Amino acid sequence: MTDPRLANVFDALTFSRLMGQYQALPQHDIQQRWLVLEAAHVLGQTRFEPHWRVHVAMLRLAWRTADRKEILGQAMRLALVPVGHVVHRLPLGNPGRSNVSAFVPMPIRADIAQIIARAQDKS
Repeated sequence: MTDPRLANVFDALTFSRLMGQYQALPQHDIQQRWLVLEAAHVLGQTRFEPHWRVHVAMLRLAWRTADRKEILGQAMRLALVPVGHVVHRLPLGNPGRSNVSAFVPMPIRADIAQIIARAQDKS
């Protein structure tokens, strides 16, 4: 149950809510922190600044958890963010982690769509 429109429409308020949710999560809840960052990536990847911010947060989380593969993957993605925006080639729906190709568009996973929908529905 993924909504492809989520990957094409940037909503600054929802993005801000997702980043706030990430910051509010307990430091030890690594899995949930990654999931929220993935949701923020899907939502924010069509805009340079949010896209950059998410990858910086992902790099920091990878560093904090000493995940070498993720550190290298996020460093590479930070180098690719400006290029992707200049050439208008962004893999929509891609969650932005090092365990998936940085170049392949993907359907939005149901868990990510659900987190985005909850952030949109907050009043």
